[in-house]
Amino acid sequence: MHKLSEESKDNQDQTQDFMPINGTDYLELYVSNSKQAAYFYQTAMGFSSLAYSGLETGNRETESYVVVQDKIRLVLTSPLRSNSEIGKHIDKHGDGVKVTALWVDDATKAYNEAMKRGADSYMEPREESDDHGKVVRSGIHTYGEVVHIFVERKEYNGIFLPGYQAWDSSVESKSVGLKFVDHMVGNVALGRMNHWVKFYEEVMGFKQIMSFDDKDISTEFTALMSKVMSNGNGRIKFPINEPAPGKKKSQVDEYLEFYEGEGVQHIAVATDDIIATVKDLKSRGIDFLEVPDTYYDVLNERVGPIDEDIEKLRALKILVDRDDEGYLLQIFTKTVQSRPTMFFEIIQRKGAKSFGKGNFKALFEALEREQELRGTL
Repeated sequence: MHKLSEESKDNQDQTQDFMPINGTDYLELYVSNSKQAAYFYQTAMGFSSLAYSGLETGNRETESYVVVQDKIRLVLTSPLRSNSEIGKHIDKHGDGVKVTALWVDDATKAYNEAMKRGADSYMEPREESDDHGKVVRSGIHTYGEVVHIFVERKEYNGIFLPGYQAWDSSVESKSVGLKFVDHMVGNVALGRMNHWVKFYEEVMGFKQIMSFDDKDISTEFTALMSKVMSNGNGRIKFPINEPAPGKKKSQVDEYLEFYEGEGVQHIAVATDDIIATVKDLKSRGIDFLEVPDTYYDVLNERVGPIDEDIEKLRALKILVDRDDEGYLLQIFTKTVQSRPTMFFEIIQRKGAKSFGKGNFKALFEALEREQELRGTL
């Protein structure tokens, strides 16, 4: 059953927030070819070049390209040599998110608070500096091989981080209107969702703001369960999914099989004009999941009056859902790498704080159609 937490982010006692987080600093993806991945994100998704680390900067082990769109920063990293830890990660999982970096005022305090509450250390606090100042970073492990790195940059005014130089690509890339990371969804193994809910509650001070069970998120064939964790100010939201028993293999089961473990399923990025954003992305070759036309025949009676032209939404296959606070519009890309693992969600919130519960069935059926084509349902 779908439940809203009694304590919303608006009335959480901020004095109890022992780990204040300002927002998402960057997401680092381990990819097999960082140069080509950067070109994809520039040309297909509207990101601009920002920074580079590699042989020219004295880095003999990895090459990273940093792309940016408004407040979203993606770091695309590949190994330069065989038999590296990053190479082993890519061999096992394919391309995917390794690091969710969280912007904090005090990376040492955040690390110490997490460690004393039972976190597993990934990186002890370290100071990194160059001519533009200093950054302090620290890190902890979370589900699968994903890590959270705390980034303190109040004494830094460089382009990105020490060890990176400005990168001015010759690729012409115009923004598609993506603004910031709205939420990021993790897929975990059967029976592990509550373990990670407890981790975020106890280690990082997050609250559970919503939960969905297999009655909410199911079709005739597949189902999953999900709980949404949020930090004190609501800027970081991590839904956590686990598979639920069904007649056939669910999208989460498929992810876990092909990713070969737990990891980030999708990154939801916000826009202020989803119709313009999706039109632009489609024109650049981004493929989206599609729902049947019949979805739009009952849209008005299901969600009530909305500002957008339903025929435009129908043409682009954009989904709509409403909660007590307003409504949202959302659409999901197909997977953006060869394995059927990670994808993106484009979301525009018109007051709604929820995650599109009313769209789950239509979305799952669309996902099942893709699974059927792949022979993995």
